[in-house]
Amino acid sequence: MDELNEQRQQRIKKAEQLRTAGVAPYGTRFEVKDRAGQLIKLHGEKTKEVLEQEKVGCTFAGRVVALRRFGKAGFAVLQDGSDRLQVYLKKDLLSEQAYMVTEQLDLGDWIGVTGTLFRTKTNEFTVEVRELTFLSKALRPLPEKWHGLTDVETRYRQRYVDLIANPDVHGIFATRSRIIAGIRAFLIERGFLEVETPMMHPIPGGATAKPFVTHHNALGVDLYLRIAPELYLKRLIVGGFPRVFEINRNFRNEGISTIHNPEFTMLEFYVSYADYQDLIILTEELVSTLAQQILGRTVIDYQGKDITLTPPWRRWSYHQSILEVNKLDPSVLQDRDKAAAAAKALGIQIDPNATLFNIVNEIFEETVEPNLIQPTFITDYPIEISPLARRKDSNPSLTDRFELYIAGREIANAFSELNDPLDQRERFEGQAAQREAGDEEAHLVDEDFLRALEFGMPPTAGEGIGIDRLIMLFTNQASIRDVVLFPQLRPEK
Repeated sequence: MDELNEQRQQRIKKAEQLRTAGVAPYGTRFEVKDRAGQLIKLHGEKTKEVLEQEKVGCTFAGRVVALRRFGKAGFAVLQDGSDRLQVYLKKDLLSEQAYMVTEQLDLGDWIGVTGTLFRTKTNEFTVEVRELTFLSKALRPLPEKWHGLTDVETRYRQRYVDLIANPDVHGIFATRSRIIAGIRAFLIERGFLEVETPMMHPIPGGATAKPFVTHHNALGVDLYLRIAPELYLKRLIVGGFPRVFEINRNFRNEGISTIHNPEFTMLEFYVSYADYQDLIILTEELVSTLAQQILGRTVIDYQGKDITLTPPWRRWSYHQSILEVNKLDPSVLQDRDKAAAAAKALGIQIDPNATLFNIVNEIFEETVEPNLIQPTFITDYPIEISPLARRKDSNPSLTDRFELYIAGREIANAFSELNDPLDQRERFEGQAAQREAGDEEAHLVDEDFLRALEFGMPPTAGEGIGIDRLIMLFTNQASIRDVVLFPQLRPEK
């Protein structure tokens, strides 16, 4: 800390020296005419002779990330986004004031330069600077060993330093933006309307999760941060919008892990007159199209495993997957004691008060889910763990639902929506009873949503896709924290 304070004081002193010399240490507008990446792309392969002949001028700005001085000249490297370009600073080519500025430069400072492209004696593509504008003084030095910064705590807590130190991180978040833009374009092209629904709910719903609670002073009521937009989007289906989607932020008061962040981004979309089978086809098309657009291929490497996103993908029923993976007798799925014994034999710890369906689901999550590496639609979930899904006509104990798994984790959840208001009320009341028994994630009865259903909702299919997890897949990142700009962390000590 003493060394940091000393360096900080030295930089504050340099800022004052600049101000005394008539140079604003925190400048104003600078007209950027070029970007480093553009200059490299357009001219970076040209020979020394060609550059001398063409005399290409440029004006760009960036952060000083490297600095070498010798005599009356020096070199600096400016970082412009994720691109870096060397500049040549020579006393004979600069005004007296501009050269004085070069003597006050520190790593981290921002400058704008105007000059001509050339190659040095060592053939380095460089800008020979004729004009220099000081833009912003960095009072804190970059962390020690900042170049290629790998300390996870610093990278996540000080993402701004991570972005300076690791140009590849820029690429991850640029890809994230392109994926979200691609999703939006895909759906709009197919007749979907993008909408926005409330982020503060009087009743948490649309998913089984523990919500965050806040308080509205003027109304004098507690509200819940959105755990899912589902029930509001379905209200819009009732209102007559046949295809709606929302790219939404959700908040769930649950654990943090490599695949869970308390706030996360989801895509939810709903299609009138469709069922979950239609969404299987649409999901295959969406993900494979994005892969081709963003990555240029549909076979991708994820953490050392080749994953094929080319449709069609495997369909596998929920119960059948459990039986086949664990070589169990079908009676295990119907008897709580047998299910508990099977879980114990598989080394799975269960809550003594867990229901049959919760035990079976634990077996699925522990033994089936991690092995679903290639894209797989798990279908036909039990009604007990699908409170918002439509019953199967062929087997009312199951639902018209799928979850998509890739690389051992859930990517999407979809179903043919329950549009029978009486059935929905019965299921809400069952969920409320579970909540009374201590299940904090169970649904409450949402009377307004039931009222909406009573006005009539057409047959509808809906789906949620975890955008953060999809981006993890496309950018080959093992942790959700690597695709969220500012992940939630414990308070800094």
